[in-house]
Amino acid sequence: MPAALAFPGLVNVRDLGGYPTCDGALTRTHSLVRADDLWQLTPQGLEALADYGIRTVIDLRWPEEAARNPNPVPQALPQMRFLHISLLTHTEDEWRLRSRDVAKELWKCTVLERVRQELRRVLAAIADAAPGGLLFHCVAGKDRTGLIAALLLALAEVEPQAIASDYAQSGPNLRETYLKRYADADPERILEALRCPEQGAHNMLQFLQDAGGIRAYLRDIGLSDAQVLALRARLRT
Repeated sequence: MPAALAFPGLVNVRDLGGYPTCDGALTRTHSLVRADDLWQLTPQGLEALADYGIRTVIDLRWPEEAARNPNPVPQALPQMRFLHISLLTHTEDEWRLRSRDVAKELWKCTVLERVRQELRRVLAAIADAAPGGLLFHCVAGKDRTGLIAALLLALAEVEPQAIASDYAQSGPNLRETYLKRYADADPERILEALRCPEQGAHNMLQFLQDAGGIRAYLRDIGLSDAQVLALRARLRT
């Protein structure tokens, strides 16, 4: 598992490079980075972000989340391209109606079924981004961010267990910070909210296989062949 990155203020950030692929290669580093909410970045964290080579940031949060905790990148790092694309419908309430009573193990499959237009927008933005490092994030950096990461790793033909392990790693990364942040809440509820079961990633991979493979799924939601190739090239030479 690639080491976590040191961006002061963040606790769930990592490069998608260095993962083993099914043909014995490793994914490219300094190309795609997944993270938790950038509003947490210290000035030193923002400097580290730029020094790492990040040139594009995509914020996957709902508008109300972004309003509560504005992203610091546009003001602090104006040289970076910044995009705000809400992944799970336009509002949190709308998503709750679409995803009511969905088990964590099936959450990714539900998103692939029900938010195809939003997924296409996010993935197209990544495919069309300028060269250089690209970071995408939500709030905890575990579910919305984890889904995009899993799709990109799958397209790069990363070993299934490595994809599942990357998804599951968010729980341990967030545990200490969230138990302190929500000290007045039931700790068992916090730990359950942070749980990222490996089976959820494996179920997603099976969903894609049943859809004819990830390339077929991406074409079906509206990505062009050129965009699919560009997405894969982010992690594979």
